[in-house]
Amino acid sequence: MKPMRMDRLLANLGYGARKQIAALARQGRITRNGTPLLDVREKLIPDADLQSSLCIDDEPVDPLPGFAVMLHKPTGFTCSRKDPGRLVFEFFPERWLRRDPALSPVGRLDKDTSGLLIFTDDGQLNHRITHPRSHVSKTYLVTLDRPVTPDAITRFASGTLKLEDDDTPLLPAELEILSDHQTRLVIHEGRYHQVRRMFAAIGNHVTALHREAIGGLSVPADLPEGNWRIMTPTDLDQLL
Repeated sequence: MKPMRMDRLLANLGYGARKQIAALARQGRITRNGTPLLDVREKLIPDADLQSSLCIDDEPVDPLPGFAVMLHKPTGFTCSRKDPGRLVFEFFPERWLRRDPALSPVGRLDKDTSGLLIFTDDGQLNHRITHPRSHVSKTYLVTLDRPVTPDAITRFASGTLKLEDDDTPLLPAELEILSDHQTRLVIHEGRYHQVRRMFAAIGNHVTALHREAIGGLSVPADLPEGNWRIMTPTDLDQLL
């Protein structure tokens, strides 16, 4: 990694324009290892050592570029910054909206779907998770309007089921019937509103949808709806 001016780095993290960063430094509010960093023109290597030593107002700075965060998304929030209504970005610090590179969702959950949602500013990681060739699985808890019959298991696993307006059949998916109106579904691709459209294709209607896991990474039991946490290397290993 190349050394970077501190005013540029902190501006890229969303803490303000360079003039605002310089003002914070003059006020002694930026510290490194407890010592005020007065000259934000200084170039430092943006690595883990800097991450652990740099503070603003005695709080550690936000993660440096190349991080991922998981959110336990509630229903009622959309993933696009352009959509009307409440957005998932409301759960994060407001300055994260000014980060460069930008923090983006890895895939999406629609407004009426809850569960595990991942964000990253690492374009390569985002591509690796979402690319069709990766076949990263997604596991959903699905509540349905009408009872599910066992033949749905065979149809979803066949690799021949087509969605309306799609020419290519879906990849085989694993369906587990939990009760008359509730199932667990594992899919290996991410088409538009895929789970809802799959059940519509067999004459049923999804009334509630919750994503339990992506790959081997499940929603942590200690992460309530509307809460987030920075992902660890172990989380990423489970995910991929």
